[in-house]
Amino acid sequence: MSEGTMQRRAQRDQRDQRAKRLHRVLVCAAAVPVMLVAAGCSADSGSGDGSGGGDAGKDRKAEGSASASASASPSPTVRAAAYRTLPEPCGVLTKKTLADLVPEGTKSGKEGTSSDTQTRGSCSWDSLDDNGVKGSQFRWLNVSMLRFDSDATRGAGDALARDYYTKQLQDAQSAEDAKGVKTDPFTGAGDEASVVTYELKKKEGTFKQQTVVVRAENVVVTVDYNGAGLAGDKSPDVADLVKDAKKAAKEAVAAVAEANGGTATGSAAPSGSSSKSPSSGSSAKSPSASASKSASESAAES
Repeated sequence: MSEGTMQRRAQRDQRDQRAKRLHRVLVCAAAVPVMLVAAGCSADSGSGDGSGGGDAGKDRKAEGSASASASASPSPTVRAAAYRTLPEPCGVLTKKTLADLVPEGTKSGKEGTSSDTQTRGSCSWDSLDDNGVKGSQFRWLNVSMLRFDSDATRGAGDALARDYYTKQLQDAQSAEDAKGVKTDPFTGAGDEASVVTYELKKKEGTFKQQTVVVRAENVVVTVDYNGAGLAGDKSPDVADLVKDAKKAAKEAVAAVAEANGGTATGSAAPSGSSSKSPSSGSSAKSPSASASKSASESAAES
């Protein structure tokens, strides 16, 4: 074979090899988009966005819904307060009871100031039976009422009233300069009731103090009643004072029930806003803490 022939054959072989390599490159290049598309479809089917219908996506969507349901807390509810209003403070006691407790002051009733008479109210009376050189008898009476609404944040009205009932007793038991403090529970008035008795020695005389605290449903009634024998007159009998104070408390509780239709019912809807704190407003100062002061001041003025 001639040298020229061999050279031409070598050139054809090289061209054939280049053509084969180019063909393979083109085939691979064409296959790459197909693979990418296939991979993209596979990823979409398992994305879990809930739109593709894949099992994994459905599972994750279900888990998310369950988690959201578990984290959502139910709306709190509290039982409705039984009493929705309060009676007129100076009208809670009968004329006969006033004549027995404050014989010289049945018409001296002074209503306390209140920004919300449906929530709080009070009335006080004073009596001085002046017998000249034989001395005189002084009496002071105060009736206060505080009503608590049920509130989703603070709790049920009767539970709030129970806390205040306890606070009122503690205030009475810790009255400044009180001597011979004694506390006795009693029945026949409201859901729970107690009477705190003690003595307070003042320059005008010795004052016998009775503080009766009663919780009736969501209302707390506090009766402060004290008496003293002045200018040499003898001190009143404590047992009689306690009996009269309990009588006044029972009448006040009955007046609360009557103002609400005669009986306590749970049909009242809970209030949308919490009632004022017992320590705020016109009733911030405990009646029992101020009773003896008012009594001695009234006696001194007389």
